[in-house]
Amino acid sequence: MISLGCPKNLVDSEIMLGRLAERGYAIVDDVAGADTVIVNTCGFVDAAKEESIDAILEVAALKGRGVERLLVAGCMVNRYGEELATAVPEIDGFVGLDDLDTVDSVLRIGGGPPPAAPAFRVFDHTAPRLLTTKGYAYLKVAEGCNNPCTFCAIPIWRGRLRSRTLGSLVAEARRLEASGVRELCLVAQDTTRYGEDLGLGRGGLRELVEVLLGETTIPWIRFLYAYPTTLDEGLLRLMGREERFLSYLDMPLQHSHPEILAAMKRGGRAEHYLELLAAARELVPGVFLRSTFIVGFPGETRRHFDHLAAFVERARFDHLGGFLYSAEPGTPAAEMGRRVPRRTAQRRYEELLEVQRPISLASRRRLVGRRLPVLVEGVCEETEHLLQGRHQGMAPGIDGRVLINDGVAPAGSLVDVEITEAHADDLVGRVVGARAEPGVLLAVP
Repeated sequence: MISLGCPKNLVDSEIMLGRLAERGYAIVDDVAGADTVIVNTCGFVDAAKEESIDAILEVAALKGRGVERLLVAGCMVNRYGEELATAVPEIDGFVGLDDLDTVDSVLRIGGGPPPAAPAFRVFDHTAPRLLTTKGYAYLKVAEGCNNPCTFCAIPIWRGRLRSRTLGSLVAEARRLEASGVRELCLVAQDTTRYGEDLGLGRGGLRELVEVLLGETTIPWIRFLYAYPTTLDEGLLRLMGREERFLSYLDMPLQHSHPEILAAMKRGGRAEHYLELLAAARELVPGVFLRSTFIVGFPGETRRHFDHLAAFVERARFDHLGGFLYSAEPGTPAAEMGRRVPRRTAQRRYEELLEVQRPISLASRRRLVGRRLPVLVEGVCEETEHLLQGRHQGMAPGIDGRVLINDGVAPAGSLVDVEITEAHADDLVGRVVGARAEPGVLLAVP
């Protein structure tokens, strides 16, 4: 399985793997050892689509040389299935977003893509799931999105908001806990609107977190993707008083200038955003803040971008991500004029990261000398002489790592780490003690 894109897509991949494992298929972690490869695609922006197509073509080139079957799944199937079938005849079958539980049938008999249409199903705790992460897991609380953002095509293929029930989410969280999960990451397209369609109002996510805190003993619970106009202050108050509900807020704001926000159909304004960030810092002392921004949106001028850069200076995010605007067919923004040249957008993107770099470094340097609980993920990707993990202010895969150069701890364990160095992307530290985790060995001086 080659899983591309966001954590929500990863959950879909794990459901497909769970179904295949349940049916007796052997799962391997290397294309070289597989006779069937599934590429679970992402279609969010141009770069993601290009990555998905490249992966499909790379596997297609291996057909007859070890790989016998190639399946394609995910967002691009629901949106561009017919085009993929025509362009890459080596594809043996397609798995749409509503067809995850039939992946074994597609593997056996193949088949063409489903008609282009938004998804409507929700897969719950009854779906088998094979985890691919160590120590942490994503819990998808809802599917689809009701927000009218003009740049985003996700509602076109993921459909409208469909929340899972509290009972279903608790059942899956308990199962994940029993499997050894120490961190639960709640995800949806707009996680702060969880439960609106179930009649839970604006307090749905807060109620869910309260239930999960009461019904499980999972040490770390976090949520990703807060929408600024639907963020419940009660959720921040809960975060401020519950140690297990991690002091971390990921709120993609997309831009700061009122003209661009209006064109994006994003609620809010820069001053309101700053007030919201100040409230988060007041209600949740020590909170780690992350945001994501789009550069090069149609009509963005240098004046608009300078406003964004100044906003980032004022906001002082601990972590910041960004991406270049890409015109998604079927979205209102794709029909807007005054396109920003890609080279200009690329320069602005790099400039925005340069604005953020010293802010992130200063945030990390403040942690030097502190002892922090760290979730160990395993051996460092670059060298076997280091371990890597994350403290609570780092979400998986997006906020850097804590590199451990002194001490040994099993993957999936929570240990206390003293931070000894800070770098632009990562921290360095040494294990100084276990946190209710048996089997942690401290290095001999």
